[in-house]
Amino acid sequence: MKRIFLKAMIVVFVFSIYSCRETTQEKTEDALESIGEDIENGAENAGEAIKEGADELNDEIQGNDDVMDDDA
Repeated sequence: MKRIFLKAMIVVFVFSIYSCRETTQEKTEDALESIGEDIENGAENAGEAIKEGADELNDEIQGNDDVMDDDA
């Protein structure tokens, strides 16, 4: 009877460890995917900000920037 109980406990332990491992792996994959999306969004935002800054600088150089003329 002790052996049956011990074997049952071992089986339960093995299944619990296995299912925890899968859950952890899935959570890790989800976190990595989220990080990748955040990096992609940040890169897009940075690219837009750089383009806007370059356009403003170009307008200032060309003398087409009305906003800067008001301050002078």
